Amino acid sequence: MKISLISLLLLAISLVAARAQETQASPQVELGLRDSQFTLNSQPTFLYGISYYGALGAPEEVIRRDLADMKRHGFNWLRVWATWAAFSNDVSAVEGDGSAREPFLTKLKNLVAECDRRGLVVDVTLSRGNGVTGPPKLQTHEAHRRAVETIVTALKPWRNWYLDLSNERNIKDQRHTSIVELQALRALARRLDPQRLVTASHSGDITPAELRDYLLTVQVDFLSPHRPRHATAAAQTKEKTEGYMSAAKELGRVVPVHYQEPLRIGWANWQPKAEDFVTDLRGARAGGAAGWCFHNGDQVGHPDGKPRRSFDLREYCLFEQLAPEETKALGLLVPKTPNH
Repeated sequence: MKISLISLLLLAISLVAARAQETQASPQVELGLRDSQFTLNSQPTFLYGISYYGALGAPEEVIRRDLADMKRHGFNWLRVWATWAAFSNDVSAVEGDGSAREPFLTKLKNLVAECDRRGLVVDVTLSRGNGVTGPPKLQTHEAHRRAVETIVTALKPWRNWYLDLSNERNIKDQRHTSIVELQALRALARRLDPQRLVTASHSGDITPAELRDYLLTVQVDFLSPHRPRHATAAAQTKEKTEGYMSAAKELGRVVPVHYQEPLRIGWANWQPKAEDFVTDLRGARAGGAAGWCFHNGDQVGHPDGKPRRSFDLREYCLFEQLAPEETKALGLLVPKTPNH
């Protein structure tokens, strides 16, 4: 009898443990769309995010601390690249031919899962590269297709991420991805995972002709313009956003406008102040945008690019590398509410 009771107790414990593991493995966050807004678990939500490009090279302790700080500062999404190689450190989750690259693909899956547990959305970005962040990748359409298949298949169980097919795909260097190629890549992603949200980011303001291509030919789920970075750009964001919204409505496709890579410190000659970040975010929201990113990166022109911020997370947490003006901006940027 004693053995039987012990066996029953062990069985009960194993069933509880299995149920707990099943619950933990179940997706917690589902990213969706409702007209010009994003939704999280069906609730309209403004995506307030932060660049975290080199995450796949960060130690687990760095990621744990950074994710906790992101939540503390009110962020609900982050941007990570699946093709990141900077400062002689290739942490890409795919090879140049688009096939899986370990251990970084597994690290990407673990990051998406951990973000899901914490209620965070993940932007997973592909780029063909231009040699600045490592050797160019995905230089053929077949390699790019394979990369989309690799990423979408690996991350399919989670609903808290979206795919940027090609970062700044309109730049006419090795990064360039044609509209025809994007159309095929979008169709592939839809076949693999019909509900997955997909975009293709654009360098600079989008012209009416380009907007038509994105919405009607490629059929992206939302627009991702990377606005110019100069002293008066932030003051123009509201008007630019309203223009995108109006033009999309005229084309019969109301979609979100998502600023995933706006102004930042350390890039070119103009260095924004904390108030510039605030102006840009407020303009984006006032114009009807659905998301905005606290962008950050290396210090162009400094020895070794330091501080490298999200571009290199091997040694330091992201928030340890921020400049005083960025830290000041964080205190001013916290949204009053995560939802619209």
